[in-house]
Amino acid sequence: MEAYLVAMLVFAGFYALMALGLNVIWGLTGMVNLGLVGFFGLGAYASALLTTKAGLPMPLGWLSGATIAAIAGGIMALIVARLRGDYLAIVTLGFAEVIRLVASNEIWLTNGTDGISGIPGPWRGLVTPQQFNLIFLGIVWTAVAVGFYLLSRASHSPFGRVLRAIREDEDVAAVAGKPVLWFKVRAFVTGAAVLGAAGALYAHYNAFIAPESFAPLLTIYIVLALTAGGVGSMRGAIIGAIFLIALIEGTRFIAAEIPGVTPVQKAALREGAIALTLILLLRFRPQGLIPERTRTKA
Repeated sequence: MEAYLVAMLVFAGFYALMALGLNVIWGLTGMVNLGLVGFFGLGAYASALLTTKAGLPMPLGWLSGATIAAIAGGIMALIVARLRGDYLAIVTLGFAEVIRLVASNEIWLTNGTDGISGIPGPWRGLVTPQQFNLIFLGIVWTAVAVGFYLLSRASHSPFGRVLRAIREDEDVAAVAGKPVLWFKVRAFVTGAAVLGAAGALYAHYNAFIAPESFAPLLTIYIVLALTAGGVGSMRGAIIGAIFLIALIEGTRFIAAEIPGVTPVQKAALREGAIALTLILLLRFRPQGLIPERTRTKA
């Protein structure tokens, strides 16, 4: 049971990093990004390939995963920055699907649907699985702490205030003399880098990645986590990720204890319980568990 709880906390850390990245792009800047899993997958594949085929050490692999995702985020921002609402959501969702299809079909590079195995992890094989989980728990939550600190400082800086102005009305921000496109690109690059870092860490924790690891459902989970925690709030992104993991895994245990129902019915009950809980939360606390707070001074 202890090993299971540690593993769930590790995954909560991945979710928290992804929610922090989404919060920069959507929460602060107001750009709807449904391509989260694409940047997450880019970071995972980049780090996995560079460490298994090019022999780079893991820290450089993690940094490379974040950098490649950031570059992709900058290119994506230049393409979609002038799109709004549903159009932006559709294009970013399409980007994630393109990444997944490339990973599935470019066998020479990604090994296709067979995936990449044998991805190294810190001290894997030298310590017990329980110790490895604890080591990675420390690594992931250190990354969350660093990301939270840096992004919180940025969100309360002049840079963050401009992003909020763009979120509220980008035309007004442009009239005020702010280079809206440049700020959108910076926001996308920052958020994508965090998403790529999360993917790189995930690859080295799981030791195996395949295209099905990056299904659109993961994007939905992260959007729900940020929405439940509080859009625009860095603390809310982390609390929302922990809340969502607890909700998903808690309903799994509850459904398993219900007698006389089939596995399919149990899965349906779980999904219904998760949906009902989130609906009630957003009905009675639409601002999320930790609402966004702004400062009047930097």
